[in-house]
Amino acid sequence: MNKFLNLSIEYANQKSYLDDLFKVYPTIPNGIRDVNKKLWNVVEQSFNRKDNLKLVSTLLDFDLFPIKDSYVAFLKRDRSSIEKNPQTINRLAGELYDLGLTKIYENCTLPKETNRQIGPMFKQWIQDKSLGIEPKDNITDFIANEKENAILNVSDGIMKQFANDYLDYKHDKGLDFVARFNGKYIIGEAKFLTDFGGHQNAQFNDAMTVLNTESKAIKIAILDGVCYIKGRNKMYKQLTEIYKDYNVMSSLVLRNFLYQI
Repeated sequence: MNKFLNLSIEYANQKSYLDDLFKVYPTIPNGIRDVNKKLWNVVEQSFNRKDNLKLVSTLLDFDLFPIKDSYVAFLKRDRSSIEKNPQTINRLAGELYDLGLTKIYENCTLPKETNRQIGPMFKQWIQDKSLGIEPKDNITDFIANEKENAILNVSDGIMKQFANDYLDYKHDKGLDFVARFNGKYIIGEAKFLTDFGGHQNAQFNDAMTVLNTESKAIKIAILDGVCYIKGRNKMYKQLTEIYKDYNVMSSLVLRNFLYQI
C-alpha cells in the first residue's frame, strides 16, 4: 500500500484525527437564511386566503422551499409548469397548510448545509501558510524560479488551464491544488467526505478521476473524512484494493509528502 495512504488510514483510526482536521475544515454553520420581507408578506396573505397557486409560486422564489418534494425542482426550473399542473400545486399547498406559517418560515430560513460550505476551506488553509510556503497569486510568479518550492493560489479553472498548458493535463475538470516541490510538479483534488452515498460518492469519484488522468505532473488525491473508516464501506474498499498504490492522502500528512518527493 502507498506509504501516505497507509499513514492517513492509521492517523484517522488512532490519533485525534477529527480534532486536528478541524484546523483544515472549520465547519462552522452559517446563520439562518435571509427571507425577503415583501415576499413573506405575500406568503402570509396567500396562506390566509388559501390561494394555493399564489402560495406555492411565491415560495418557489425563495432560496429554500419549505418542504422536500421530488417535484419542486421541476417547478422551480420551469415556471410554466406551475399553471399546467394544478393537482401538484394543490397537493403541495395542502402540505404547506398542515405545516403552518411558523414552520414554513422556519424551514425557509434553515442554514445552508455544512458540506456545501467546506469547498473553499482547504484553499484557505493553504493560504494560511500551513504548508510552510506563501502561495503565489499568479502564474508568472509561480513559474519564475523553478528551483523554488511554490504553491499556486488561483481559481480552479486557472489551475486547470496551467496544468493543460504546462503539464499536459488531459482533463476538463478544474483542480484544487497545483504545486512544485523539489523541482517536481504536483496536481490534485481535495475532498472532505462527510458521509457515504449519493453526492459524497460522486465527490470521491471526482478525486479518483484526477489520479487516472494523463499528465506529466505527480497526481494526488487529498481526501479526508469517512473514506478512512476501516470496514466494508465502498470508499474504504476502493482505497485499499483499487487505489492502494496511488498517491491518496489526508491533508494532515500532505506536508510530509510534499517535502520528501
